[in-house]
This record gives sequence, C-alpha cells and structure tokens, in this order.
Amino acid sequence: MTQVHTLTEQRTELEKVWARLATVPGAPIGRNTLLRNEVAQSWRRARGTVDLSRAVAPATDREDLGSRWSRSPLREPVLAMAGQLRSIADDAGFITGITDADGVLLWSSGSRSVRLRAEQVNFAPGGQWDEYGMGTNAVALALHTGRPSTVFSAEHLIEALHSWVCYCAPIHGPDGRQVGLLDLSSYWDRANPLAMSTVRALVDAIESRLRADAPRTGPAIRLECLGTTRLLRAGSAVPVRPRQMEILTLLALEPEGFTPERLRDAVYGDRPISPSTLKADVSHLRRATDGGIADRRYMLTRPIACDAVDLLAAIEAGDTTAALRLYRGPLLPDSDTPGIVQWREYIDVVLRTAVLSGRHPEHAFVYGRHRPDDIEIHEHALRLLPPGDPRRALVTARLHSTLTS
Repeated sequence: MTQVHTLTEQRTELEKVWARLATVPGAPIGRNTLLRNEVAQSWRRARGTVDLSRAVAPATDREDLGSRWSRSPLREPVLAMAGQLRSIADDAGFITGITDADGVLLWSSGSRSVRLRAEQVNFAPGGQWDEYGMGTNAVALALHTGRPSTVFSAEHLIEALHSWVCYCAPIHGPDGRQVGLLDLSSYWDRANPLAMSTVRALVDAIESRLRADAPRTGPAIRLECLGTTRLLRAGSAVPVRPRQMEILTLLALEPEGFTPERLRDAVYGDRPISPSTLKADVSHLRRATDGGIADRRYMLTRPIACDAVDLLAAIEAGDTTAALRLYRGPLLPDSDTPGIVQWREYIDVVLRTAVLSGRHPEHAFVYGRHRPDDIEIHEHALRLLPPGDPRRALVTARLHSTLTS
C-alpha cells in the first residue's frame, strides 16, 4: 500500500487511484492501493449505477420532505439539541446533517460559508445521499454497512465531492432499528480523526433521548438478516454464532414455531446431530433474547423485529418501495442451512415477482443493482424508463455487461 504522510499527499494519491480506476468501465479495483476495502466495495456497487459527472444530489419532493421530517422519530431530539449541534458545527468549521433511514437529508446546520458550499452539491434538506443518489460517500457507506464511516476527498466516487471529508454514524431507535444518520462534513484539508469521536458522542446523546422518550417495555430486540447478520438488543450488538442466527431467523419467519424434530431437519438436514446440540443452541438463544423462546415447541414468545419479516409484510401490503428499502441482499447469504436456503429462495422470488409485475421504473432500477446478471429485470427497467432518462444508460450498461460476460 502506498505510504502517505500529509493530507495533501493523501489526496494526491487518491486522485490518481480515482482517475485510474473509478472512471474506467470494467477496470479491476484491486487491494494493493491506497483505497480502503469498504470504499473499494462501494465503488464496485455504485460505479455502474451513478453518473460520475453528477454535480448535485437528487432532490426529494418538498411535500414528501415535510412528511418525512414530521414523521421522523429524530425530529424532537434533534430540535431539542439544535443549539448544541449548531455550536459544534460553527466552532469547527463543519456542517451537521441529519438524514432518515433512506439517506434523505432532513435537517442541517453549520457556518454560513460551509453551508453555502454544501448547498452547491445539495447537501441540504431534501438531498438524497444513498449510493444511488451520490455514489460512495459517508452517508451511503453508513447506510449500507450499519457502521460509522469516513470518506475523504477522492474516496468519493463522484468528482464534485472530492473537496470534502465526511464523518457519519447510524442512529438507532430503542428497538435497535436504524432510524437515521448523523453526518459531520467539511473541506478536505480540515480532516481530523477527532471528528468521528464527536459524531459518536452526538449520536449517543440523540439515542439517549430516543430511549428516554420510549415506552418502558423492556429491552427491544431486532434481527437483521438480509445481506447482513446482526442481532441487536436495545441498540447494542448481541454476540451469537452463525448457527444460532439461522435458528433465530427461522423462528422469526415462522411464528407458529417448530417441533424439535422439524427444527433439527430445517437446520441440520441429513447430518447426524445429537438432540443436545440443538438444545444447547436454543438455550444460548434463549439467554440472548431474555427468555423469548418456548421450551416444548420452539417458537418466539415475544415479538422480535426482523427485516425479512418486515419485507414480506411490505410486499403483502403492496408496498414494493418499502420492501426494496429493506432489501440489502439475500437472506443470510453465507448460510447453506436447508431451511434458510428455502426461505432465501422464497423471499427472492416474492420480491422479484413484485418488481416485474409492477409499473414503477424506480423499482426495476433499484432491484437491478442487487441482480446485475438478471436480464429480465434490466429489460423490464428499459421498458419502463422514459426516453431521455439518464438511468437508461446505466441499465443498458448493466444489460450489455450481462450479455457479454
């Protein structure tokens, strides 16, 4: 990896990497560069879906923005802390931004000069800052990974953002669900690792207010299993083994539960497993969920929020937009457990069918990012996208890549 010693040298080296890799279709993004792995992965995801010459973030409809802000659980704690957020941004020469769980900026504040510069790229209320909207940036990374993220200068995929450094972290509600993000951004030459400490402290303060305002119903539990693997209790990660995560996912997807024999078959298939092995895994899960699993018939005795369950509920309600928002990837993608494989295929077929049967070009375009080799999805998107829509070029490139690979 190239060694750099100053911010200027770091930016110069990253600009060389960007010019060599980001702008060349099909150029392999290897590991032996200054580019961090999570940034390189984001470049791979976004390079074929976003116009690198884009100068401003897409804008959300004003009426929709007002509705998002009024419904957001972040509205009250952010307004209560507005003075503190403004003061920190002003003193440090940064701009503070609050987004919802989709990456739409809901609120921002900062010194006038920085704010005016930020508005030139639409880092302002209504701007869409996910990977589809503005490629690789700190908001998009934190949205995708669920972890705090920093993006410096030419790590941004879109050239218009190379003058910025951004620090962002997710904000979780009392049930562990990601309800938004907090971002601190400034000019690249003001990069400072202490900025992330400030972001974390502000997120902690907002989450404390959210917990204080929540009903006293005990620690809430959330299971995330679409494209990722994570169990959260009161917003904190709970360590569980992959096999135990598979069992919990099956229990969440089938609320009527399993007999011990059927759960053993769903988890272990034909492999010879002692009954005590399954009992030990369930016992560990019972502790992790505060006793939320019944004994004789394995089933959840208290509700656990789950992204896969929420996705299926959204499809049943006819809300494909919400389903696509929840879909970060296949169900427990690294699992070969028979029951998980069956549910994974079911969810993928349900979502794909909903997209293909709909008449919304946005749905086909977004789902196509997850299914780069799906010719039918790309052809469906091209039929729906109107002439002159710049996204047609991106879909055509996806289709061409699939047909020639």
